Amino acid sequence: MLPSVNYELTGCQKQPSPDHAVWGGVRRPAAASILRQGLRLAALVIFVACGLALAGSSLSGDLQQMLGGKGNVEVIVQFNHIPTNADLQLVAANQIIRRFKHIKAVHLFLSPAQIRAMASNPQVTYMSPNRALSGTLDVTTQTVGAHAAWQSGWNGTGIGVAVVDSGIYAHDDLHTSSGAGSRIVYSQSFVAGLTGNDLYGHGTHVAGIIGSNGKDSTGSLFTRTFTGMAPNVNLINLQVLDQNGSGTVSNVIAAIDQAISLKSTYNIRVLNLSLGQLVYESYTLDPLCQAAEAAWSGGIVVVVAAGNAGRNVLGSMPLYGTITSPGNDPYVITVGATNTHGSTNVSGDTIASYSSDGPTSIDHILKPDLVAPGDNIVSLMAPNNTLETTYPSTLIDDSYYQAGSPSGTSAKYFSLSGTSMATPVVSGAAALLLQEYPSLTPDQVKARLMKTATKSFSLYTTAQDRVHYFTYNNISDIFTIGAGQLNIAAALASSDTVGVPAISPLAIMNSNGQVTLMFAQNIVWGTNIVWGTNIVWGTNIVWGTNIVWGTTVLTGQTLNGLSTLWAGTGAAWVNPSNIVWGTTTLPASLIQPMDADDGDQ
Repeated sequence: MLPSVNYELTGCQKQPSPDHAVWGGVRRPAAASILRQGLRLAALVIFVACGLALAGSSLSGDLQQMLGGKGNVEVIVQFNHIPTNADLQLVAANQIIRRFKHIKAVHLFLSPAQIRAMASNPQVTYMSPNRALSGTLDVTTQTVGAHAAWQSGWNGTGIGVAVVDSGIYAHDDLHTSSGAGSRIVYSQSFVAGLTGNDLYGHGTHVAGIIGSNGKDSTGSLFTRTFTGMAPNVNLINLQVLDQNGSGTVSNVIAAIDQAISLKSTYNIRVLNLSLGQLVYESYTLDPLCQAAEAAWSGGIVVVVAAGNAGRNVLGSMPLYGTITSPGNDPYVITVGATNTHGSTNVSGDTIASYSSDGPTSIDHILKPDLVAPGDNIVSLMAPNNTLETTYPSTLIDDSYYQAGSPSGTSAKYFSLSGTSMATPVVSGAAALLLQEYPSLTPDQVKARLMKTATKSFSLYTTAQDRVHYFTYNNISDIFTIGAGQLNIAAALASSDTVGVPAISPLAIMNSNGQVTLMFAQNIVWGTNIVWGTNIVWGTNIVWGTNIVWGTTVLTGQTLNGLSTLWAGTGAAWVNPSNIVWGTTTLPASLIQPMDADDGDQ
């Protein structure tokens, strides 16, 4: 039986179904379930212990720091049950800002003394400040320069993007600008018993990031509008995941095959794969990778999620070698996720702690290729989908984007995090680029997006997840952010082209311990491809001086971390002529799982 496929979602489910174990956002066969559960329980013990040591009590660390003042503080108080009036009898009515309908929490306005008293209540599980919600579509599009494209008239018109996912709901924001028809021009389900409508909620969210026109959040009644990257693009809905987010490799391959067949009919130029599986073999043998390559060779830009297995349960450094398939294929564009922290200022963006890191397992391809905003992204919601009911904290209040004093949660939009959300940002950008330059090949799109990516990342950053507030240490090296963060404005302004395949290079370690890149035979990224006046792709122009240091591609700290992690699993870096470090993958016990509501702060 072929292995199951799971979308990268916001990444991963902490509670696997009875017949599966979850590893980094993908499901493994039942035979490994008991072992994986044991490893993950051990990881959870470490995780909880670290979290408690950090917080020191039921109060979050940042809330503790706010208690020195005399003013009241907006807090979110979580209970071990849906809070009742009895739980709030010591709180004045005007201090209750909002009762949540779906989570065991309430939004209160309390004095420091009341916060301390509430913290001693055994029914209270955790208290934290009312932190700003960040990384929504209106922030995302500005961060990557989509507004500049719109002002120039580029909005994806005439370009078809195939979304291989859990289906797409016919949301108002996916209608034509006149509202007369839908921009979902074709739908087909590859899941028995389903018709293409999105019961899970993931595919609609992804589609919105690509092509929402913001209809249901536009006008004088709204304070922010959720517009996707290419707001007039056509969408081809290829459903491969069921109401639980599960699917099979065969269905995905069939969907890719159909996208290729429909390419000329709907001008399909981009294929979005916000899904992945474990790397079981070389990309040259993986049938999912081969299907992706078939689309690529057929003239379709294939954009794939890197995976959400980058969190190290020890918190000490990223987890290298965690890219999922088909993101391990060197022909596709593999996308990692960043956190905008609610700001359009790119200089403050950081890598998301969960974003999977290269090099790829077995083949050791340099991945991801680039990164894009993917943390806490607000996009379209299919009604009554499984994600919103399973993770009610993904819901957003109407007041977040509506003027006046609306109450309740939005029925139109909700928030997810993960490389699944970063991937459609790049897919939408590719559609804009292809609208302006229709003759570009998939290789030229990939090369231009990588070359023009923003490379101004801080080398060392930290992040906390929004559920447990555990701290992760991140290194923004070439295996973490690739060529940098998407900058569609710069890509549209560039006229550079290449005439050879943009194959992601191999990363190898020589006998002296230096990690360098080896480019495919006759694919001379690093020697003869000149951009403009003697600027060579492969030295600093693609990856930048802040990402590639000196003659090697890694800092000493990263190199030591890679060697330690791989050596610890039985993998070994060997002679570069073999271009193989080893075939043993990282143990699941190192990976901190991620849920839909568990992005970075």
